Amino acid sequence: MNQEVLKKRFKDWAIKGVLFTRKFPNEPDFKAIRNQMVKCIPSCAANYRAACRAKSNADFINKLKIVEEELDESMFWLEFVVGLEEKLRNDVVEIYKEADELLSITVASIKTLRKNQNNRKSNQS
Repeated sequence: MNQEVLKKRFKDWAIKGVLFTRKFPNEPDFKAIRNQMVKCIPSCAANYRAACRAKSNADFINKLKIVEEELDESMFWLEFVVGLEEKLRNDVVEIYKEADELLSITVASIKTLRKNQNNRKSNQS
């Protein structure tokens, strides 16, 4: 899967995630959760775009690690919302599934890049 396809997947997922927060009950605790989610979900997409513009492999890996952390935080908030409001579970399933897939892709990319980096170092010795 190329970077352009992944950029679009991240952006589409971020839009769905933010739109989902509009379904929250109008209660103070959900306002705080909404604010957290509206920050971290789009941050995944923005940081992936930044990673695509990395200056080096090391820079790319570092930026992907930020994407990994933001995805994990987003998934936490999705789980937390369901814990507070079970009736939102059906809305969360698709968003969570895509987050999990994007996380798997991100982690696999980091591992591959590190492995390739280590192989280059070994071959230079």
